[in-house]
Amino acid sequence: MPVDEPQSSAGEAGGPTAQGSAQGSARTAGAAAAQATSTAHPIAAAQDLPGAAVPELEAALAVPPDLRAAAFFDVDNTIMRGASIFHLARGLYKRNFFTLRDILGFAWQQLSFLARGENLDHVDEIQARALSFVAGHSVVELAAVGEEVFDEFMADKIWPGTRALAQMHLDAGQRVWLVTATPVEVAEVIARRLGLTGALGTVAEHVDGVYTGRLVGALLHGAAKVEAVRALADREGLDLALCSAYSDSANDIPLLSMVGNPCAINPDGRLRAYAKAHGWRVRDYRRGRKAARVGIPLAALGGAVVGAIMGAAAANRRLRHR
Repeated sequence: MPVDEPQSSAGEAGGPTAQGSAQGSARTAGAAAAQATSTAHPIAAAQDLPGAAVPELEAALAVPPDLRAAAFFDVDNTIMRGASIFHLARGLYKRNFFTLRDILGFAWQQLSFLARGENLDHVDEIQARALSFVAGHSVVELAAVGEEVFDEFMADKIWPGTRALAQMHLDAGQRVWLVTATPVEVAEVIARRLGLTGALGTVAEHVDGVYTGRLVGALLHGAAKVEAVRALADREGLDLALCSAYSDSANDIPLLSMVGNPCAINPDGRLRAYAKAHGWRVRDYRRGRKAARVGIPLAALGGAVVGAIMGAAAANRRLRHR
């Protein structure tokens, strides 16, 4: 069964999650039931402390896991505003993985990405460049950088409405995976920070825990997402007809088409038209089409350029004062 969607206002409110509220209600109900229970009841003796919940009652109120249904979310422009690989690149630049010229190139690509939507050649180029920068660095190092980058650049880019959708699947007992072309180590950080089940992402080759700069297989994009999700569904025993998928890009039409409950999130023009023609749900959490097409890319470009220049200036000052 598809999960009921939250109202847009709830997605933007930033209040307690539905899961947290449900857990709080369970504890309150458990305490009330305990007070009304006779001391002769075998579990009543455990309820002497105020607010203590009956474990059996909490278990009864918990939503049973739905092992046949799951939800799959794209990341870039779906869960997060902009390209996650760009935000990672900013973090790597800040940590001297590459130069000012490189980050300006990433900023220009981010502008194009946000203004025109995903392009397979465009994404491939960004990913290939990013992987070349991590060559020689360790898996542990990139995972640690990913944690820091999430806090510095990604956390405030999460779309509240999309996050609320993911939470509603979790509250319904379903598992939720991210499916993205971004490196799997970074995708797993995002999934963990959002409380999701896990992530499927692009796998970078590493030998003895050190990146080589090459990929294992293809970028997780387009048809590769379909193959990865189908393999996951087979492994986990999922019924794709009961599953949901969310994306902003027409490149993910094959992924959206393979599930019973597809939804276009902040869609590009091609996906919006396709979704309308096929009766798919559409949710747009942007603050207006003009802002989405112009204001956000310019702000991203400006912030990246200013940040890069300020970082370079600071580095130069440190060198002069040595």
